[in-house]
Amino acid sequence: MLRENALKKRLQLGETVFGLFCSIPHPTLVEMIAAAAYDFVIIDTEHVLINPETLEHMLRAADASGITALVRVPDAAPNTILRVLDAGAHGVVIPHVRTGAEAEAAVRASRYHPRGMRSLNGGRPADFAKVDLPSYLDYANEQIMVVPMIENREGVENIAEISAVPGIDMILEGAADLSQSYGVPWQTRSDIVQNALAQVAEITQKRGVPYCAIPRAAEDLVTWQGRGVRAFVLGEERGTAFRALRAHLHTFRTQVAQEETT
Repeated sequence: MLRENALKKRLQLGETVFGLFCSIPHPTLVEMIAAAAYDFVIIDTEHVLINPETLEHMLRAADASGITALVRVPDAAPNTILRVLDAGAHGVVIPHVRTGAEAEAAVRASRYHPRGMRSLNGGRPADFAKVDLPSYLDYANEQIMVVPMIENREGVENIAEISAVPGIDMILEGAADLSQSYGVPWQTRSDIVQNALAQVAEITQKRGVPYCAIPRAAEDLVTWQGRGVRAFVLGEERGTAFRALRAHLHTFRTQVAQEETT
């Protein structure tokens, strides 16, 4: 049965939450992120090839570990969104949302009547039809999250209409692709990119929609907190693991080098 969406509840209460992208296609990584006490995980199927069975097992791991799992889909096609939600995701992250119409289409594909036209199904999230299905539809509509990513100049220009769409639960930044859209690829700290992110955060929050930042250093977190932001994605587990592995090896190589010179 689809559990209560703890992330959505905490956002509504104005609490601070931390998440992590999961790009290694294995349930163990989801369990590790949960064990490390992150509040939510975003399983990435945009940049990573994950077969449907593995994705479902990763979502089962999230259920068992008590962490809210969203899935970043590769596109906003209704069937793409449908299968992810029917597998048990608590929501979808939609990349490259540029207009209010695109946001509306994502909401419509993610929710049942009267909020949308998601195809009816009595699978995993509905306990295989063990529960009362008409009641489940209302429950699912409340628990599912729709999270557009703003990764293009057009998305910044249209953020007022995107964040005004009923059923949008959070806006997530995408500074890397946004930098490319502005003609300064990977220069995520450039003024043009930072000003665009600040504009998106301000307008989004004025609409009453939580904004989720991706701080790339501790000082970024302080800046975003000063702007009232309470939701953060702290990168992805591959980068985190790589840095930890490199630092771990460096510690022992440094010790060996010191011993050899004494």
